Amino acid sequence: MRIIFMGTPPFAVPALHALVAAGHNVVAAYTRAPQPANRGKALQQSAVHLAAHALGIPVRTPRTLRDPDAQVDLAMLAADIAIVAAYGLILPQAVLDAPALGCINIHASLLPRWRGAAPIQRAILAGDTETGVTIMRMEAGLDTGPMILKAATPIAAKTAGDLSDELARMGAGLVVTALAGALAGVRQTDADATHAAKISKAEARLDLQRSAVELERAVRAYNPAPGAFLELAGERVKILAATALPGVLPAGSIRRDAAGLVIGTGDGILQPTIIQRAGKPAMPVRDALNGWAIADGTIVDRTGAA
Repeated sequence: MRIIFMGTPPFAVPALHALVAAGHNVVAAYTRAPQPANRGKALQQSAVHLAAHALGIPVRTPRTLRDPDAQVDLAMLAADIAIVAAYGLILPQAVLDAPALGCINIHASLLPRWRGAAPIQRAILAGDTETGVTIMRMEAGLDTGPMILKAATPIAAKTAGDLSDELARMGAGLVVTALAGALAGVRQTDADATHAAKISKAEARLDLQRSAVELERAVRAYNPAPGAFLELAGERVKILAATALPGVLPAGSIRRDAAGLVIGTGDGILQPTIIQRAGKPAMPVRDALNGWAIADGTIVDRTGAA
């Protein structure tokens, strides 16, 4: 098939490689325009931009697809289908209608559960036991289109980063399978839908009035980004891995122990295992505490500040 590929982050790259490996003709890759990155604010191309360039695929980076000229340019590609994976731009109806077979999305949830921008993180935060990938036809609604294929995987103790990598590989295989089939679709049941709202940096601050189980989920959901955090001894500290333990300790109270430290929560105890202090690499808590004066009995308030 003549395919337009639309994606931006590393999640989308395995699908692009799989489509090329399957013999499809990817006539163009659409991705977000280069963005300022790191302290130097130098413009950085997206993961899909770099992958497409390496594969010899023409790259297009329109700021918006609402522009009539951009829509004409896309239509002139005469594509059979567009494959979309975490692109990051809204597709107007004119774009959805341009490819002969429409637009297909690789969505990282078991639709209709977790429609929206952050399905992986929301599944972890909710305590779902499984998640997966849905290949779906795109329409004007937010992730409301007919479902073509699904595949599930257990969440277990995986972080959002772990799941993103796994679901990216699953999605790559599923979309190739979908193209080999008839691309039929089954309508979603709106009554079963949940919304996966975009993750904000503010909500990554751990609220220690919540239970240790919920906080452990938050640590996994916000790893690698934006990173769950507390403020300890006047600095922001990311909690990259933690364990929920039974026990009673006043919410926000820190206790030093042989393993490092534990923190009281609204229900149970949270034991951080890997943390990252400002300007330092991630490391086990016990190593991070060497020479760092956090006294036994320090109190962290519910907003995560000591």
